[in-house]
Amino acid sequence: MTEREYGKLVKQMSPNSPIGKDCLNAFWIGGLICVLGQALINWYTSMGLSKTDAGTAASMSLVVLSALLTGLSLYDNIAKYAGAGTLVPITGFANSIAAPAVEFRTEGFVLGVAAKMFQIAGPVIVYGTAASVVYGVIYWIWTLCVR
Repeated sequence: MTEREYGKLVKQMSPNSPIGKDCLNAFWIGGLICVLGQALINWYTSMGLSKTDAGTAASMSLVVLSALLTGLSLYDNIAKYAGAGTLVPITGFANSIAAPAVEFRTEGFVLGVAAKMFQIAGPVIVYGTAASVVYGVIYWIWTLCVR
């Protein structure tokens, strides 16, 4: 069997992805996560927090809720249905840290949980931090030149 024939066979045997349905599910589940975040901000604001502190508290609440749902093996079921709708918000980042920790807990706390916790999120943190430093230096140089 040639590579081209194999490619045709794989294409025939693979199920078609319902792109429209997947996009709609991602949109409305991601939207619900954002609505929950806004509801939390409103609630924290009504409890007397400033808008900035309420936003911080809402973000922390969403991270805790995501980690809890990941630990209870519920977040994966939601993610299978919603796709990127659960991956893009802050809840997806919390899930990317909690999921490897849960998966490797049988290997112990040091070599399992601690070593694998940032397996997925680690590169995001490293490159995000490095990019912010580079952008900060560019911005600093720009402000010196504009004066």
